Amino acid sequence: MGLHRFAVGTACATLLLIVAGGLVTSTESGLSVPDWPLSYGRLMPPMVGGVFYEHGHRMVATAVGLLTVVLAIWLARREPRAWVRRLGWAALAVVVAQGVLGGLTVIFLLPTAISVAHACLAQTFFCIVVALAVVTSPRWRDGRFPGGVSVSRVGAVTAAAIFAQLLIGAVMRHDRAGLAIPDFPLALGRLVPPISSFAVGIHFAHRVWALVVAGCVAACLASALRSRRSGLARTGAALAGLVLVQIALGAATVLSRKAVPITTAHVATGALLLGTALAFTVGSLRIPLGRPGRRQAEAGAAASAGREAIAWK
Repeated sequence: MGLHRFAVGTACATLLLIVAGGLVTSTESGLSVPDWPLSYGRLMPPMVGGVFYEHGHRMVATAVGLLTVVLAIWLARREPRAWVRRLGWAALAVVVAQGVLGGLTVIFLLPTAISVAHACLAQTFFCIVVALAVVTSPRWRDGRFPGGVSVSRVGAVTAAAIFAQLLIGAVMRHDRAGLAIPDFPLALGRLVPPISSFAVGIHFAHRVWALVVAGCVAACLASALRSRRSGLARTGAALAGLVLVQIALGAATVLSRKAVPITTAHVATGALLLGTALAFTVGSLRIPLGRPGRRQAEAGAAASAGREAIAWK
């Protein structure tokens, strides 16, 4: 149980790290500290202006890295499932790669390709630690596999669609195309704007793909309700609520001309939406013991009746 709680804590810290990274981009503080791995040649520079956001981001990243080291070692020593141990080492490898990419973004003065890779690898790392948090849960570990995988397939498609949306959003943010279409709900006064530049095209793609994500989330909720599993239904409802909040934050980001709190909340909610979709997918692969589905309950009742009939003979 302690390992599961630590994995959950690491996932929460990773979400905080994504928020810190969003603040760096939203406040355009990416080069407030121009050197790496030190900050102005120090471990702790004066926390003023953009340095507060940039160095603060590095501090949170260091904390998450240390948590990941502990998690990987804890899994290696205590986790009996080899694939979960390997997932822990994968998390450690990814967080190291993420730190290197963060340094390269500074050294090469925020090139779009490296910055986008840095943002996407952050989401990948978040997915890994969310998966670890789910599979180390006693309810998941001690559960059993259900008869079908249709719900998990819908969840996997949804998680992939959300990741694609976050990739598009990262390109839009780092290409400074957040206000390439400055109106909402129309786009340059039309339903389909003239794609006169890459900035307009990537911004409009972000809006269109949001509708795809919303459709996938609706499918998740429908499949969860059909499964008659209360835990999945609650997670599906949470997904639906998050996607509505995310769409509203996207609109508010444009209408507020990229106000820092709203833009950062939009980034954070996107990560939370991805993590919830992944938890939905992984969680759907198990049914906790003691709470069988209808078919399993009917089979158990039939077996019990059979045993009673034999006992009477």
